[in-house]
Amino acid sequence: MRFSIIMPVLNEELVLDAQLARLTRQCAHHDCELLIVDGGSSDRTTAVAQCYGWVMAAPRGRATQMNAGAAVASGDVLIFLHADTILPDDAFGAIEKALALPQVVGGAFRICFNCQHWPYRLVALSTNVRSHMRKIFTGDQAYFIRSASFKAVGGYPNQPLMEDLEIITRLRKIGKVVLLPQYVTTSARRHEKIGLIRSVLWMWYLRMLYKLGTSPEQLQRMYLDVR
Repeated sequence: MRFSIIMPVLNEELVLDAQLARLTRQCAHHDCELLIVDGGSSDRTTAVAQCYGWVMAAPRGRATQMNAGAAVASGDVLIFLHADTILPDDAFGAIEKALALPQVVGGAFRICFNCQHWPYRLVALSTNVRSHMRKIFTGDQAYFIRSASFKAVGGYPNQPLMEDLEIITRLRKIGKVVLLPQYVTTSARRHEKIGLIRSVLWMWYLRMLYKLGTSPEQLQRMYLDVR
């Protein structure tokens, strides 16, 4: 099974070197390609990325960048990985095992933060419970999707926000999505800068507005983009 890891980036110089070095070691014993899709960084993001994988440019926007990477990917499985999310060491074996079942079209991992304070552990727990019960995942849970299934649903919708919720809804219509027992570790930097409670409540509010019909473009104007 060949894996295409697609990483959308924008001004990620501070975290990218350590992330890509670790990812390169994890890929060493698997058939992997790494596609880093830059959305117009103004720092040294692309210079760092060029040391590790194929770097390409795309218009800014996570969905747009991920679709651009998927369009040139050669893998049987697409893994969409944020620059500040670390895969577990057994990620590729776990994905292969899950996709051995033909009805499974994709899925994601459980999540934990790189911060062990109890409020962060509680937020991660609530996210994992929701993911288990409702099969709704967030983008930082490292989506993996069969390449054929990704094409079947038309890829990520061309919208600036909530693209992760939308593609899971589409995938669930054509097959089964699964939550793996392994954990990805994602950065708490956004919560730390904004404030954990404020950040969580604000995202809940945006998701509620989305369900009520607010356009992704309007939600994007309200989104707090922190690095």
